[in-house]
Amino acid sequence: MKRLPILCIALGLLACGGKDDSAKNKAATDSLTTTRKPVSVNEVLGIAIIEPEALITELSAETGGLIRDVKVNIGDKLTKGQTILVLDNAVESAQLRQATTKIGTQQDAIEAARQNLNKLRLQLTKAQADLQRDEKLFKGNALTQKELEDSRYTVADVQQQINAAEAELKQSQSRITELRADIGYYNTVQGQKTVKAPADGTLLSLDAKVGQYLTTNQSIGEFAPAGPLIALTEIDELFAIKIKVGQKAIIRPQGSNEVLTTGTVVLTSPYLRKKSLFSDNTGNLEDRRVREVRVKIDEPDKVLIGARVECLIQVGNQSAAQP
Repeated sequence: MKRLPILCIALGLLACGGKDDSAKNKAATDSLTTTRKPVSVNEVLGIAIIEPEALITELSAETGGLIRDVKVNIGDKLTKGQTILVLDNAVESAQLRQATTKIGTQQDAIEAARQNLNKLRLQLTKAQADLQRDEKLFKGNALTQKELEDSRYTVADVQQQINAAEAELKQSQSRITELRADIGYYNTVQGQKTVKAPADGTLLSLDAKVGQYLTTNQSIGEFAPAGPLIALTEIDELFAIKIKVGQKAIIRPQGSNEVLTTGTVVLTSPYLRKKSLFSDNTGNLEDRRVREVRVKIDEPDKVLIGARVECLIQVGNQSAAQP
């Protein structure tokens, strides 16, 4: 009779244990089947740099030389083709003068060849007239065979001289074409001794002094083409898909809520690439990719070219999944 209470207690414990296990299994199943709740993302932040829409251009000299004169100052508004600095061009100027002198001499030679040709043509006309007369005299037995042959020789000789004079004139004319090509070349070489503004814009920096020697293609400064300013930024791949052309953006100083100006997204890169802006730490091995985005600034006078700012892009009521 004592065994019955013990058996009842054991069965009760087993029943309780079974209920606990069932509850745990149900909770685990519910957690696996729970749907992720979307979180609203209305703004995407990127660090940007202010640049001209046409991007900053590095200035350089096409050829080496000693700086003879600097014509502008940093911050000047330049027009396309305006001279920035001049290199010493004494040798090139002498070559140009020499070629110009040669072309003048050659033009005189061409004129002389032309006059000689005209003279020979007159001689040919006379010789042909003399031959016609001598042929009539020969038929009338008033002229010997030798005299007739001499007249024919004179016509042939003058004709040969004319052929030679025409060839000489043609050669002289070809030579003047070569000299004109030389003048064009020396003009080009001399032009390379002058650094000019590539377009309308602003001179941002200039590292050049009178007396300094420049090597070929040496950078001497930076130039900002005229036109709108943009905020060039990179958006992390996690939010890159949310950025669309036409979205509005707020430009503000780093770490501040002050609004400098606003802007509009005008370009989004069609692919993701490695970070390039502000990647100062070469030891950063984080494998994250970014999307380049350009935002056109509404009030360019409120920002400085080259400034590092925050670009807060308004992406609207879009959602990203999170647990």
